Amino acid sequence: MIAIVRIRGRVGLNSDVKETLYRLRLRRKYSCVVMDSTKEQLSALKKLRDFVAFGEINKETLKKLIEKRGQLIDKKKKIDANKIVEELEKGKKYSDLNLKPFFRLHPPRKGIESKKHFGVGKGVLGDNKDKINDLIERML
Repeated sequence: MIAIVRIRGRVGLNSDVKETLYRLRLRRKYSCVVMDSTKEQLSALKKLRDFVAFGEINKETLKKLIEKRGQLIDKKKKIDANKIVEELEKGKKYSDLNLKPFFRLHPPRKGIESKKHFGVGKGVLGDNKDKINDLIERML
C-alpha cells in the first residue's frame, strides 16, 4: 500500500495538478491518503512528485494512523484498528469500514528538510520509499 502526503499548498498550482490532487482527495496541505498501487495511481504520482511525498507504508504505521487520525462516518461506532488494517489489505473500501478515505495530519515535528533547495536536493518531496513511515509518525 502507498501513502501519499500533500506537502505544498494551493498557491500557484497548475489547474491540471489541482484536478489530480482533488481526485486523489488531497485537498488540504498535510492531508494523507493510503491506497493500493495501481498503474493509474503511479502515473498520477509522476505528475505530482513535486507537490507530494509518497512511499510504501508498513502495517504498524498504518495502524497508528488509523487509531490517531481516522475519522468515523458514523460517530456512534468505535474504531478497531487491527481489524480495519486486515480488511483494507483484503481490498475493502473505507466507506464499508465506516472511515473517511483521508487523514488530516499535523505539520511534522522538527520541520521538513527543506521543501526544495536549488542544487542541494529535493527534501521530502517525491518518492521516499520506506522513509515515509518516519515522516508520517512525526506528523501524528
